[in-house]
Amino acid sequence: MDGSSSSVLPEQTTIGGDIVIPRIVSGLWQLAGGHDETTIDIDAAARTMERLIDSGFNCFDMADHYGDAERVVGRFHATSSRSLLAFTKWCPPESGIRSFESAEQAVDLALQRMGQKQIKLMQYHIWDYSDDTYWHNLAHLRVMQKQGKIRHIGVTNVDAAHLELLIDTGFKIATNQVSCSVLDRRLVRGRLASICEKHEVGVLAYGTLLGGFLSEKWLDQPEPADIHSLNWSLRKYLRFIRAAGGWHPFQGLLRALSTIARKHNVSIAAVATRYVLDIPTVSAVIVGCRLTAESSTYMMKNQEAFSFVLSEDEHELIHKTQEALSDIPGDCGDEYRRRPYLTAAGDLSHHLKDSHNDKLNDAIATGQRIEYSTGSPWEPIAGYCRAVRTGDHVYVSGTTANSLAGLSVLVLGGGSARSQTVAVLDIISRALKALGGSLSDVVRTRVIVRNEADCEAVSRAHGWAFQCEGIRPSNMLFVASLVGAEYLVEIEAEARVGFNRVLRLSS
Repeated sequence: MDGSSSSVLPEQTTIGGDIVIPRIVSGLWQLAGGHDETTIDIDAAARTMERLIDSGFNCFDMADHYGDAERVVGRFHATSSRSLLAFTKWCPPESGIRSFESAEQAVDLALQRMGQKQIKLMQYHIWDYSDDTYWHNLAHLRVMQKQGKIRHIGVTNVDAAHLELLIDTGFKIATNQVSCSVLDRRLVRGRLASICEKHEVGVLAYGTLLGGFLSEKWLDQPEPADIHSLNWSLRKYLRFIRAAGGWHPFQGLLRALSTIARKHNVSIAAVATRYVLDIPTVSAVIVGCRLTAESSTYMMKNQEAFSFVLSEDEHELIHKTQEALSDIPGDCGDEYRRRPYLTAAGDLSHHLKDSHNDKLNDAIATGQRIEYSTGSPWEPIAGYCRAVRTGDHVYVSGTTANSLAGLSVLVLGGGSARSQTVAVLDIISRALKALGGSLSDVVRTRVIVRNEADCEAVSRAHGWAFQCEGIRPSNMLFVASLVGAEYLVEIEAEARVGFNRVLRLSS
């Protein structure tokens, strides 16, 4: 097939059951800075949107922290009679603020900036699963969805276990925006793709071009010597390349893509994009766009992805080359939550602030008994707390997947024992963090399961959580009756803070 893209319109798909979008979405993260020193001309950027819409690329993805991106949409609406689709994100800091008023202010600000009466897709980013703020905020977004301010709710960088937890708890999730490329195959090598397919969650894939590394420019070139000389996107994806085995196997992958590209008379980027579009659960890929004069030229190149079909032999060539790669660690989104942090900075300094609790540290140093409570009404009635720390020991009470006020559900995880286990371990993690520890400090768990048939599902969730921490605590699992018919699992944990370096012996 000829790779000419001059008259090729982008393929389309439907998300949320009623929103038709092109399968390439223009991502506006470059407006946040870190890519060049050019000041954004909002009027010129809005005019560039007109030209992209003419080519069929009428969908734009942005976030509350992407510089003037939302304002550019607002200027477009103020100066054009054309229509476009604008998806945005709410990425609130971990400030402990979880009120409806705070959520409403964030949504109203986005609506005001974009000059819209409704946000077609509001995507929420969860920084820390052990912080229950996200449950409150998603509940608030659901209220505003019922009010008509939001059409659909999506999430970003959510792993398989927590996407399943959200869905089992009763949240309707339209999309999950995650990294996916010929190099980053976590979506399909883990459980996430099957969960998205089962629940009709559309995957919006970003990082498809590795910030520009998947291009002729880097073919047969040496690895950049100074990561800090690169823009933010290239810094981030150089870390991905290193995590996937390094520059040498990456060059092998580039050469395979180049061979296919030359056959179809298209770019390496087009082949890399086509590969991801061929993944059944991927609704669309998000390609970076600066909304400058050159954007139309780049978008014409992006159209090449719709001008050819990858043959079985070409897929096989790519798969053969991928065998030299290492798997990116963890699940989708772990780059923002677990080591190694595959971010531009290599840590979370651009995203989260370090927390420091002098009162807690003083109490630990002076040998005080420290009790952590969640505010449950049963704690003073029954005379217990969620967790107690004495010295380096932390004891966490039997924990169930108790729901939160405002969720209109009895239990987190609904009727899924697996999802309830994920929620329970998040609650335990929160208690440990409050006392200066972490889930990686756990040395023993006791697991009570209501139904014997759920033992394997509970065990798999337990195993996944501690695999993520790199430890295997001692464990007791048994079947017994639990108070409250909705609760399917209860877990008690003991930890020793600082004892998380592992030597494994076997007989």
